[in-house]
Amino acid sequence: MVAACFMITLVLYTVATVSFLSYSLRRSEALSQVSLGLTAVGFAAHTFVLGARMFAASSSAPPSFPEALSFFAWMIILVLLVVEFRHQIHVLGSFMVPLAVVSLVLAAALPETEPTLQPVLKTLWFHVTLSMLGAVGFTVAFVAGVMYLIQDRLLKSKQFNVLYSKLPALDFLDHLNQQSIVLGFPLLTLGIVTGAISAQIARGSYVSWNPEQTWALVTWLFYFIVLLGRLTVGWRAKRAAYLTVIGFACVVLTLVGVVLKGHGVLS
Repeated sequence: MVAACFMITLVLYTVATVSFLSYSLRRSEALSQVSLGLTAVGFAAHTFVLGARMFAASSSAPPSFPEALSFFAWMIILVLLVVEFRHQIHVLGSFMVPLAVVSLVLAAALPETEPTLQPVLKTLWFHVTLSMLGAVGFTVAFVAGVMYLIQDRLLKSKQFNVLYSKLPALDFLDHLNQQSIVLGFPLLTLGIVTGAISAQIARGSYVSWNPEQTWALVTWLFYFIVLLGRLTVGWRAKRAAYLTVIGFACVVLTLVGVVLKGHGVLS
C-alpha cells in the first residue's frame, strides 16, 4: 500500500511538472488550476506515505537517506502550496515541482543503507530533520534567484513574452530570496550542531573532516557570508541571486557526499 502510494505520488508530481511547464509557456490560466490540483493530490498521497513509514519505524531508528530525500521533496511541495495560497504565484510550480520529482526519483533509486552513527537521545533525528529543513530554505532561495535572473534578462532584452508576464516582480523575488536564507541558515546551523553532538557521543569526536562534513561546513560558511552581506553591506538583486545559485551547488555537493558515504565510497 505504501509503495503504491509512493508511485502514485511520483506519477502525480511528474504530470504536474509537465503541466506547470506548459502553463509557463502558454496563456491558459486553466492549466495552473490543473497543475495545482495534481500537486495537491500528490501531496496528500505523499503525506500518507511519510506518515505510514514514520508510524511503522522504530521511535529510536534514525531516518535513512532515501527517507530524508522524500521528506525534502515533501517540504518543497509544502512551501510551494503555502506560497501559492498566500501570493498566487502559479509559475513557481514550474521551478519547484521538478526539484521534488528529482528528489523522489533519487529516493526511489537509492538502496536503503544503515546509518553510520547510532542514534543517541534522538539527536540524529534532529540532525537529519533540521539539515533538510535548512536545505529546503536554500532551495527556495535558489529558485527565487533563478527566477530573478530570468526576469531580469527578459526585462533588459525587452522580451515581454508569456513567461515574463507570469514571473513575479523583481522586488518580490529579491525579498523571497533573502527571507529563505534567513530561515534556512539557523536551521542548517542547528542541524550541524546536533550532528556534531551525535558524532561526539558515538565516536568521541565532533568533526572527522570527511568530504560530507567538509562540504556542510563550506555551505554553512558560504551562506553565513551571503547572509551577512545582505543584512549589513546591503547585497541585493542580481549579486544575491548569483550567490544563491552558487550556494545551492554547495548543497548539492553535500548531498552527493552523503550518497557516496552511504555506499562506502567515502570513509
